[in-house]
Amino acid sequence: MAPYIRHALVFCGLLLLALLANAARVQVVEAGAYGDNPANRRSSIARYQQPRGNILVGGAPVTGSRDTGEQLRFERTYLDGPLYAPVTGFASQRFGSTFLEHAEDRLLSGTDPLLSGFPVWHDTASAPGGNVVTTLNARAQQAAYRGLGGRKGAVAAIEPATGKVLALVSTPSYDPARLSGNGTDASAAWERLNADPDKPMLNRAVRQTYPPGSTFKVVTAAAALDSGVITDVDAPTDSPDPYRLPGTTTRLTNEADGCRDASLREAFAWSCNTVFAKLGVDVGLKDMAATAGAFGFNDTKLKVPFAVAESTFDTVVDRAQLGLSSIGQYNTRATPLQMAMVSAAVANGGQARAPYLVERTTRAGGETVAGGGAHPLTQVMRASTASRLRELMRDAVERGTGGNGAIRGATVGGKTGTAQHGVGNTGLPYAWFVSWAQADGAPEPAVAVAVVVEDASADRGEISGGGDAAPIARDVMRAVLGS
Repeated sequence: MAPYIRHALVFCGLLLLALLANAARVQVVEAGAYGDNPANRRSSIARYQQPRGNILVGGAPVTGSRDTGEQLRFERTYLDGPLYAPVTGFASQRFGSTFLEHAEDRLLSGTDPLLSGFPVWHDTASAPGGNVVTTLNARAQQAAYRGLGGRKGAVAAIEPATGKVLALVSTPSYDPARLSGNGTDASAAWERLNADPDKPMLNRAVRQTYPPGSTFKVVTAAAALDSGVITDVDAPTDSPDPYRLPGTTTRLTNEADGCRDASLREAFAWSCNTVFAKLGVDVGLKDMAATAGAFGFNDTKLKVPFAVAESTFDTVVDRAQLGLSSIGQYNTRATPLQMAMVSAAVANGGQARAPYLVERTTRAGGETVAGGGAHPLTQVMRASTASRLRELMRDAVERGTGGNGAIRGATVGGKTGTAQHGVGNTGLPYAWFVSWAQADGAPEPAVAVAVVVEDASADRGEISGGGDAAPIARDVMRAVLGS
């Protein structure tokens, strides 16, 4: 063979090897980069070629898909979008997804390997999108949304024995369908919603923390009883009125009369700041922090399944700051979901189940993919402490500041709260109410609720929580009880 022919064959072989090496580099080494490149629309086109699975409430879908006939064919739709937005979030062709739409995206879009009967072939064809069955109670969700009436605030409701989230509402809200497409209307809606000073896309129930005010006295009372600082809820406490915070000249006062040396029962019913601030100091930072942590404060990993903002109890404070922290002020902050967890632990005999929103996930045909497993159980406080707290919360409703939470035909326990905020506490106080309800004749409480209203109409004092937040909680509890 002539030398020049051999040289040509070698050269062609080298070219072939280089071509194969480059193909391997593109298809294996850099496949992820090419696949994630915004200029590559193949994955987006494939993603929207079939309807998205649905999110269900009470067995009925609250989402859907609309065939646009365009290249990105199917667009997300929502039934009662503003009502369920804090749960569903949005699924947008341009702006991504949030909340359940994001947390369960692989299942809803049909790309989860568990949806395919033949996982080996799953990469070559998407299965029909699966469905997410939520734990929500539609009537409770509607009652919470209606009760807030567009005011800034939030409601969270939990089934104490299981941890099921029965209602999760945040207002003002928005219609996630306005963000579904990729046209100019979606872009305009995105800009408008993000510029709105009322922040309608903020999920106040799980992503906003507030000073919990006097509702935190449930935690302080639990710490006092568990630690043995209080052994008799009817015995007088050594509590001056006003109470000078340790090491300062600041004197703490009360909205109610008769708080000097009040028993824990009376102090709880009439929300005496002086008694509870001193109790927190007497219990001490270690035990107060341990009790708050048992309820769920300072937990950075809570998910339902989307992430929940951390509720905080400051563990590096002096005694004066501890006194303020113990009445839900200073650096103490909580989401409404966290305060519903506090109430649920009391209602459930001192034990708490981790809250969750997804009952199960299914294939398009209804076959269960996952869900239904047991959720972690935590011993928050002694059973005897929980029993005493249920008494105190019942008293607060039957003869104290929480009377607007009462329900005929049910036993209700509650605690009002008014949280000061703003520079020099000049802002209009947040109105809080936490509660639980048990129908007469029922073996256990069916619901625990937390309500916060940011723009309450009342002046400072417990009347704000009792007047603005308690009626909303009452309606939510009635919806769950069916009364």
